[in-house]
Amino acid sequence: MLQYQSQPLDLAFQALSDSGRRAMVERLSFGPASVSELAAPLPMTLSAVMQHLKILEQAGLVKSEKVGRVRTCRLEISAMTTVERWITERKRFWERQYDQLEAYLAATESKSEEPST
Repeated sequence: MLQYQSQPLDLAFQALSDSGRRAMVERLSFGPASVSELAAPLPMTLSAVMQHLKILEQAGLVKSEKVGRVRTCRLEISAMTTVERWITERKRFWERQYDQLEAYLAATESKSEEPST
């Protein structure tokens, strides 16, 4: 089983629990964007967007850089990869469980179909 530091993973999932923050991450998956660009489609104030970005940055999912008056954000791929690896490992575990259940049910079914002598 893969080992993870729980705090970074916990912070990532907490950050991704909000639909507005997920929308920002989705937008950033296409490339860097300014805070104004991230805020444009969202039904919240620029101040609220900044607070959400702070949470994403604390979780390590987003990095931002200020050049002049423009703050540009980009997705931090390594943090997203950690989340993806954790989810993939859980998926593999459950697929193995289902495969074992399927094999058990098939064996049980074939035993119940055998004629009695």
